[in-house]
Amino acid sequence: MKLRWRFGIIAGLFLAIFSLYPQMKMIYLRGAEWNGNYAYNDVDEVAYGSYLKALIDGRPRKNDPYTGRDDTAENPQPESLFSIQFAGPYTVALPAALLGISATWAMTISGAIAAFLTALIIFWLVGMMTGDSLLAMAGSLIVLAGGAIFAGEGAIGEISGWSYAYPYFPGFRRYIPAMSFPAFFLFTGLVWKLIERPNQVETEVPSQRTFSQKSLLVCMLAAAAFTYTVFTYFYVWTTAAAWAGCLGLCILVFRPSGYIRDLKLLSAVGVGCLIGLLPYAHLLSKRSHTMDEVQLLVTTRAPDLLRVPELIGYLVLIVLGVGILARAVELRDRATLFAISLALTPVIVFNQQLVTGQSLQPIHYQVFIGNYVAGLALVITLGLIWPSLAKRGFPVKLASIGLAAAAAAWGFVECHYTVGLLDDVNIIRDEAYPVARRLAEIGRDDPGRHHRVVLHMGMAEADDLPTVAPQSVLWSRHQHVFAGVTWDEHKERYYQQLYYQGVDAKSLASSMKRGEDFVSVIALFGWGRHTDRLNLNYTPLSYAEIDIEASRYEAYATAFDASKAVQLDYLVASLDYRGFENVDIWYERDQGEVFGKYVVYKLAFRPPR
Repeated sequence: MKLRWRFGIIAGLFLAIFSLYPQMKMIYLRGAEWNGNYAYNDVDEVAYGSYLKALIDGRPRKNDPYTGRDDTAENPQPESLFSIQFAGPYTVALPAALLGISATWAMTISGAIAAFLTALIIFWLVGMMTGDSLLAMAGSLIVLAGGAIFAGEGAIGEISGWSYAYPYFPGFRRYIPAMSFPAFFLFTGLVWKLIERPNQVETEVPSQRTFSQKSLLVCMLAAAAFTYTVFTYFYVWTTAAAWAGCLGLCILVFRPSGYIRDLKLLSAVGVGCLIGLLPYAHLLSKRSHTMDEVQLLVTTRAPDLLRVPELIGYLVLIVLGVGILARAVELRDRATLFAISLALTPVIVFNQQLVTGQSLQPIHYQVFIGNYVAGLALVITLGLIWPSLAKRGFPVKLASIGLAAAAAAWGFVECHYTVGLLDDVNIIRDEAYPVARRLAEIGRDDPGRHHRVVLHMGMAEADDLPTVAPQSVLWSRHQHVFAGVTWDEHKERYYQQLYYQGVDAKSLASSMKRGEDFVSVIALFGWGRHTDRLNLNYTPLSYAEIDIEASRYEAYATAFDASKAVQLDYLVASLDYRGFENVDIWYERDQGEVFGKYVVYKLAFRPPR
């Protein structure tokens, strides 16, 4: 059946609206006071926005917007998480620079475009496999609107009372993984395009029809889509590779008629993918030596079999097994093998450590890709049994419309519950936006603007500052994810931040022990000690560890001298902030400029007499 693309466009528009929901809510909450900042969907987006701003400004691929240390011939920088995964940000930065769009608006617009394209491509894939445009629309909405629930996260946690509503539409975290999603699902669709056909006996000379001009083009496009995911997001490309390998294995084991041609075509795609991985491996070999520690790479061979995407995969396999026994589906049919490969993929990515002995934040597979693969497996399985239900008089068209409506409604439920969690911090970020714009104006004609250092007394505001202003910051929560600083330097910068804020060691230790100061826990012990979500070898902090770290800070603050008082150029604080005692020992502040609830001071270094 010919696809009716209007249904795909409807699904895409719903997903674009969901992507824009946080922004629309911020504008609604702020009203006439909205200053123009974007609403982030995830706290990590500030780092992505900062790197994007640097690229839009023409800084090199290996840049660090938080410290101002860019790659030069005199000062070469190692590869970072961002410089290796450059495809996504450059996809956004290049048109933004050409059209004069700021990083804040580029983040918002790119998220909506990525959501729309992903929904449209999933519609195309499901439509190709089922020939049912209504079901394809419903399937697209189910996969993407149900992404959080397929991960066991999101609004369902708060509604059921066992957790809180986080995260918001994880696949829409801009631009990682959002920009990789259209490429990932395009890759799966193109692979299906290669093997899609009725089961039939091989011709006598299969080589003549295996690599036709059309099939070669599809192979190249599939390899290009895979390569794009490689240079955009680690968890997406490794999932794509696991799925492709699983599909090839299913075809080899169950041998549908014409399987030799399928394996040849998949091998051709595999060769193209391997070519794309060669430069990736080269960049990875030049990564910062602190990158593995920051990314919490751990050694383990423990199985991991009960995450929600895996449970959905098991359910799909059971349904397919029942369908095969009931002769509703055919085991050796390529669509069945396609669904089986998708269902098995989450199990593979969550248990690859059984072979490699290494695990890297598996929660990202659960939230950012494995859940969507499991959802797609569920939708395609539904499409496979749809014809048999229709033969029994089941109203499949009405059911498709109902499923689409339910998925769209659930999307708005996800928006309502999960966006509210970040309302307060988004308002704070927007209130601080005029100060950031003022710093951008100050730095416009300053050739050394990237090396000017801002001491920002607000934690969320400092994290957000490089998305708007060109200056570096003394410390921020996401500073350590770039290659510009070592972990020891990152900790020392936080010591300096605490010192200038007038924090004493006793209050520092007390706030961490009470569980109120997650920022200090992250800064002093790393993200892996803050939560068990990121690290399979997680161990909770002990009071003894906290006391030792507080003592180290106390010794540092007590011995603070001119050698530790690094050059600071600007200070930003709220209007009611009064804790300037330690700053005033080392710096002179001018009268300051007031912008809403914030004031920016220019600093001049003055060692105490």
